[in-house]
Amino acid sequence: MKQKKIPMRRCTGCGEMKEKRELIRVVKAPDVKNDLGEVIKSGEISLDLSGKKPGRGAYVCKNTSCFEKARKGRRFERSLSCKIPDEIYEQMRRELEAAAQEG
Repeated sequence: MKQKKIPMRRCTGCGEMKEKRELIRVVKAPDVKNDLGEVIKSGEISLDLSGKKPGRGAYVCKNTSCFEKARKGRRFERSLSCKIPDEIYEQMRRELEAAAQEG
């Protein structure tokens, strides 16, 4: 029987390759555009605990140290090609801590 391939992703914090299910995805939703193709609203940035949301993604380990390392090095901003406000970082950190306590 053929073994199923396990998808691997790189953590933006520590840079280690890990299984996709061991990491949490940070996603930037697609931009909202009008009929002329002009951007009306920039896509929001959030944690994707299910891994199914549409948009550009970056992965981080399920611990706050990797998250803080990625935040300090502005690695999420580089991966998602946009500026991320501090309020979004704080909201993502709270969600990450809540998810770590559950699992």
